[in-house]
Amino acid sequence: MVELLEALARGLGRGSIYALLALGFVIIFKATRVVSFAQPAFMLAGTVMVTYFIGTLGFWGALVAATALTALLALGVERAAVRPMVGKPPFVVAIITLGVDVAVRVVVNGYIGNDVRPMHDPWGLKAFDIGGITVQQRHVVIFVTAAIIVAALFAFFRYSRMGLAMRAASYDQEAALAQGVSVGAVFAVSWAMAGGLAAVAGTFAAAGESVDHLMWLTALVALPVIILGGLDSLAGAVVGGLIVGIVFEVTALYQKDMPWLGGNVSVISPYVVMLLVLLVRPYGLFGTREVERV
Repeated sequence: MVELLEALARGLGRGSIYALLALGFVIIFKATRVVSFAQPAFMLAGTVMVTYFIGTLGFWGALVAATALTALLALGVERAAVRPMVGKPPFVVAIITLGVDVAVRVVVNGYIGNDVRPMHDPWGLKAFDIGGITVQQRHVVIFVTAAIIVAALFAFFRYSRMGLAMRAASYDQEAALAQGVSVGAVFAVSWAMAGGLAAVAGTFAAAGESVDHLMWLTALVALPVIILGGLDSLAGAVVGGLIVGIVFEVTALYQKDMPWLGGNVSVISPYVVMLLVLLVRPYGLFGTREVERV
């Protein structure tokens, strides 16, 4: 029982990282109706920036600086590569983002070099002992930080002028334009926010470990998360991320008792959960059901 509770705590920490990554995907999709495949590159770029800044700015200062710069990078990508594609079919824009992902990762890999870049971990192996349950401090910090960011995002979308404009554009871009909403500004802000979220998620994912050329693969887990929660649902991204994180850790805990499944079944567990949910709810747990009139 203790091992299960500890796995649940680890799952909440891991799931918080997946939720932040998934929120970036969902924010861009709600604004542009395009799935951006550039998120892994933004995550890698932001994390590598932290490794360069951390010696002079400290962990939190490096995280803030890298988040801001990654948001500017994402904004530049939207202006240079995505904005000219407005009006094109969504799959065309998605392919453009895939090319952006490859191009950005090639450049960032040059700053990683032939080895790995260490990422400072301010918590190390420090842990809390709660009723005999060991909970690592890093998982608590990740969960709390993600909760603060998610709460700030929901408040932004509900109460700020730009947040209301983004919500209006996500429902109907033409109607939003008719009401004076700058859809171009909505696109720009959504990409900048997604880039910043990717940088934060990547930094926490690499904390205590190292950054190498394959780290971007972590962002691919966000795809089953957003499909599980619903491609256009912010709440679904959060819930889906936590579910996937918990499933991953619990599966990793018990897979040793099921050797017939193989040693890495936890890696594919998010995709199995996604498929099971889609069999029952094709639009995800919180996705909007589309109705087409013919």
